[in-house]
Amino acid sequence: MTEYQEILAHASRLPVDDRLRLIDELAASVPDDAPPRLTPEWIAEIQRRSEEIDVGSVQTESWTDIRQRLFAKHGVRDAD
Repeated sequence: MTEYQEILAHASRLPVDDRLRLIDELAASVPDDAPPRLTPEWIAEIQRRSEEIDVGSVQTESWTDIRQRLFAKHGVRDAD
């Protein structure tokens, strides 16, 4: 078993709240200049959505509002 697989196996056994907190903390630790690798399909979707925002055909929401709504919907307390 690789180190990654071992860490994943241990992390997968954490309670849900701890897994969500871990996800947040790992995501925050990724440098801005190291974006994830995206497929061409995802790049096209991002470009399409960005154009919708640029022309004003969609209304945006803050990440804080979206996160709070999702946490409430799924009965998860804030991971902060």
